[in-house]
Amino acid sequence: MHIHILGICGTFMGGLAALAREAGHQVTGCDRGVYPPMSDQLRGLGIELIEGYGPEQLSLKPDLFVVGNVVTRGNPLMEAILDAGLPCTSGPQWLSEQVLRGRHVLAVAGTHGKTTTTAMLAWILEAAGLQPGFLVGGVPANFGVSARLGGHVAPQPRPLFVIEADEYDTAFFDKRSKFVHYQARTAVLNNLEYDHADIFADLQAIETQFHHLVRTVPASGTLVVNAREPALARVLARGAWSRIQRFGCPKEEAGCLRARGEPQSFDVLRGALKVGRVEWSLSGEHNQLNALAAIAAAESVGVSPLQASAALASFESVKRRMECVGTVQLPRGEVKVYDDFAHHPTAIRTTVNGLRRQIDRQAQAGGSPGRVLALFEPRSNTMKLGTMKSQLPWALEEADLAFCHSGGLEWDAAEVLKPMGARARVLASVDELVKAVSAVARPGDHLLCMSNGGFGGVHAKLLQALSVPSD
Repeated sequence: MHIHILGICGTFMGGLAALAREAGHQVTGCDRGVYPPMSDQLRGLGIELIEGYGPEQLSLKPDLFVVGNVVTRGNPLMEAILDAGLPCTSGPQWLSEQVLRGRHVLAVAGTHGKTTTTAMLAWILEAAGLQPGFLVGGVPANFGVSARLGGHVAPQPRPLFVIEADEYDTAFFDKRSKFVHYQARTAVLNNLEYDHADIFADLQAIETQFHHLVRTVPASGTLVVNAREPALARVLARGAWSRIQRFGCPKEEAGCLRARGEPQSFDVLRGALKVGRVEWSLSGEHNQLNALAAIAAAESVGVSPLQASAALASFESVKRRMECVGTVQLPRGEVKVYDDFAHHPTAIRTTVNGLRRQIDRQAQAGGSPGRVLALFEPRSNTMKLGTMKSQLPWALEEADLAFCHSGGLEWDAAEVLKPMGARARVLASVDELVKAVSAVARPGDHLLCMSNGGFGGVHAKLLQALSVPSD
């Protein structure tokens, strides 16, 4: 089958393209501003990419057009497809019918941590020899690819497939969340907050979509649920028909998986019984909870918490999750530059906190105390709308200095960050931001760049600016 994918350079659609190619399909695709790294990965797989959405692409005569949710009515190629009455479907629907059917799908949902938890779970299953297929919204360092079909290892009754389960809508013609298409047998409900203000009116609307996911899990399946989340408790109160495995209980509770110890070194407990221990390089309480979710999900397909915990010792995280992209050596020490995907205020806060704790731990071990300089751009649709702007001072509370790129915003970032006083600066361009940061950076600083986009190449610009000797 020849499929032509509209919006192919997004992380989900790019992963879908890779799976289709691995399955033997002819794959072509188009996007606006065909861009790396996904464009490089896809071309490396022999997938032809076309810039833009010109209606002349009908001449490719594919058997099916697969439409990403970036495509809207008015898109010239989409209008031509509709006018000609040609067959088309959404990415999640195609994936469900062509890849996921007949598999045990382990779907990881939640406002935060989906990518990292999905990668953790895939690695646990891989370390157990189960050869899972997966589709991750990033590139797990342990695998080096964002998607693969995987194999079937006995005695598993079905091949395993781990997928990042997004609550964003499926396509312009299907406003259900993507994850309702995945037919999950194990569903991880990691956390739930308000987000995606461009498509959801309020938190209750997102809770409804999460309950749609709960309704798709069979009675023989498993719901892995964060016990700390009141929104998830409300979702389950609407009805649940599957086994429930809770994790993250604040105190001892029969059957619930919880952690005892610091995030980088902790025991895994079920009730009062120790069932595993995690020793790894990741930091932050959010990653500790992500680990518990992955361990619980892996247990649903026969991997013991002891095995799963041991596997996490060799987990290498995902690109753009607290990824150190460079170090500049200054006369009296070094400055480190990090890249992170955080964009929701809660994610920004947990990311800053994770780095803060890592630096403090190093200082306690005899290292030099360092500052956290938080650089961020409110780029997501929710943040552009200003829906959560009032939470930004709280999100940046543990940063020593904060630098906001305000380009394209219709609200006053300087006014919003006023409670931070002199610790916050607002710059209209990336170049101005780089100049401001370079002027105050000093040995021992950690520059944490947070955005769900490319941030105008700020990482490379910072490394270059800091490498130039000052007069």
